Parts: sequence; C-alpha cells; structure tokens
Amino acid sequence: MTTRSYRTFTPGTHNRSLSGFNERAQSHPQKKLTSGQHHCGKGRNNRGIITTRHRGGGHKRLYRKIDFRRNKKDISGEIVTIEYDPNRSADICLVHYRDGEKTYILHPRGAMIGDTIFSGPRAPISMGNALPLTNMPLGTAIHNVEIQVRKGGQLARAAGAVAELIAKEDGLATIRLPSGEVRLISENCSATIGQVGNVNSNNRALGKAGSKRWLGKRSEVRGVVMNPVDHPHGGGEGRAPIGRKKPVTPWGYSALGRKSRKRNRYSDTSILRRRK
Repeated sequence: MTTRSYRTFTPGTHNRSLSGFNERAQSHPQKKLTSGQHHCGKGRNNRGIITTRHRGGGHKRLYRKIDFRRNKKDISGEIVTIEYDPNRSADICLVHYRDGEKTYILHPRGAMIGDTIFSGPRAPISMGNALPLTNMPLGTAIHNVEIQVRKGGQLARAAGAVAELIAKEDGLATIRLPSGEVRLISENCSATIGQVGNVNSNNRALGKAGSKRWLGKRSEVRGVVMNPVDHPHGGGEGRAPIGRKKPVTPWGYSALGRKSRKRNRYSDTSILRRRK
C-alpha cells in the first residue's frame, strides 16, 4: 500500500501523509455482512465513570463481519474487492465462493482482485490460503493464527503483522509472533499464509488534532501540568519537576518497564520466550 503525501495548503496538511487508495475498490460494504455497533460514551462504565481515558466522539462506523475461522473448506473463492475497514488497521477483501456465499477476510499482502484463495487441509502452500499448521513447512510466514482449534484466528491480525512457524514437535507448533514472543500452539490450529496488507499503516502522519478526533481518540494531557489531585506528577509552582525518582502512572505504578501481564495465567506454560 502506497503512502499519499500532501502539500502545505493549510496548517492541517503540513507534513500530512495518509495511506493511498489506489489498491482499494470504490464500493459500498455488503449489507448482509455488516451490523451496527454500540459505542460506550467516552469510555465510561455502567455507572457513568470513566474507566478508559482519552476516548469519545469519532465518526459513526458499520461493523464488517470478518471470517476469522475461514469456514469455507475445500471450496475456492475469488477476491472481488479490496476495501477499507474503519474498525481495524488492516484492509479487508470481499470473497465470492463457488457456492454463491460471500465473506470478508483480512487482506493478505500482495493479493490482487481476481486472485483465488482456498481453505482446508488440502489447500496448497500459497498466499492467502488457510490450512492447519501441521501441513505447513517450517519457515512459513503466516497471519491470523488460531490459539484454540476452530475458535478463529486471534494472533497477528493487525496491518503488516506476520508470524513465523519455526518448529513442530509432539503435536505442538512453535510460533514466533510479531512482538518477538515465542510460544507453543497445537498443530491442528489453522493459520493463513502470508503477511497482512497495508504495511505502511504506521507511517501515516495525521497532520492535525481533528483527524485524531475523527478516529474517536481524545487529546492527552501531561501529568506534570495537572493538579496533585489528578496526577502524582502534578502540583508545584510554575514549571516544576515531577518530584519523584522515576515517572509513575496516574494510579501510582511505575511507568517505565513495569510488567503489566497478570501472573499465573493459563497460557504461561505455552510461552517459551517473552515478548521484547
């Protein structure tokens, strides 16, 4: 996916660059594959208290139902469109199967309109095809990886994400995830071959605060300019330092290097090497 740059016509276009739309098809989403979704107001819970900061507003979205399970086994499908999805960083593809069914899938990098995809144990080793890990050779680049059999892909789904199959032994496959974590997954779990498209998603520069608000993200404020009641860094006269040995979060936890993963999780035994 290319990146589209802007000339400085206004302050909002200064240093602005967004993803290009040359590979996407200008089409409306399939009505049967979309649904409305409820957004909690400004990150609040049922008591009206803000539990997740810096959320609110944003453009109205339709949710596109993505086939993360790739349930259409042993039936070939044709990629008809490549579309934008406001609910994720990756693009999506509309696939028409031979039996007449239509589904959305994540867009594999390099897939073009008119390409054919296949799912199932007998699928060839080709970009966009989904098959169990036990049928893949070592070193295969994959995405949309299942954690539990037939539950659907949950790992490596963001734009540009790619995992690698590095070993298979005793019914378990060893996967290197995009974060650098190395973990064990059942060989019967499925994955899609290739890398997720829209790899330049992280290179965009929105250019102005309003573009961030369109995405439903509110502005953040530094703790050092708050009052002591709002943040541990707050208070003082004028431009004062934080008054601590090291920075902390608004709730008093260390902000530098503290492990946030819960202890004794069920999947701890499956992790061979922690993420970087």
